[in-house]
Amino acid sequence: MKIADIVPTKIVAVGRNYREHAKELGNEAPDQEPLLFLKAPSALVRGGGDIVLPPESARVDYEGELALVIGRKIKGWSEKDGWEALAGLCCANDVTARDLQKKDGQWARSKSFDTFCPIGPEIVRGVDPSDLAIETRVNGTVKQSARTSHMVFSPRFLLSYISRMMTLFPGDLILTGTPAGISPLAAGDVVEVEIERIGVLRNRVRAADPT
Repeated sequence: MKIADIVPTKIVAVGRNYREHAKELGNEAPDQEPLLFLKAPSALVRGGGDIVLPPESARVDYEGELALVIGRKIKGWSEKDGWEALAGLCCANDVTARDLQKKDGQWARSKSFDTFCPIGPEIVRGVDPSDLAIETRVNGTVKQSARTSHMVFSPRFLLSYISRMMTLFPGDLILTGTPAGISPLAAGDVVEVEIERIGVLRNRVRAADPT
């Protein structure tokens, strides 16, 4: 499967899965069960397309993340079954309208504007996602730096847990959470998400076209 082939029925994302990120937003990280939410599939940007800042929001943040790409239909996947259900891994950016997230009290609108889910640069198979370096840069300056082993709930657990809640289909995405270090984006910025052994996702940021 290639990035261009991904047509998800759903994008499942995990909130507050790094303790320091939860702390920077004034929240506690969940300990018993992951905090799940959905992003609209129409938010997807494959490869290096632009992130468009919507006029409805005054603060749009980057959130660099590891994405699991589902490769086969699964339901009730066991942690013992390993990674056979995956088409592979890629980088993702869970772009968020932070002001609207706080205003709404739920996350559907703030997470689902068009262009708010860049993924890429390609799908990589055969890589264990349990302990990879992840870094986000804006205009070359490092903003986020962590390892996937710092997650509260591991990628292996998340794959199994989410598949118990809902059937996962080929092309569906699981975004596994973002480390600490979020901040707003501005028109003209270039944001890069780099994950060890996977590559660099690079997107420019621009204002919405006049209507």
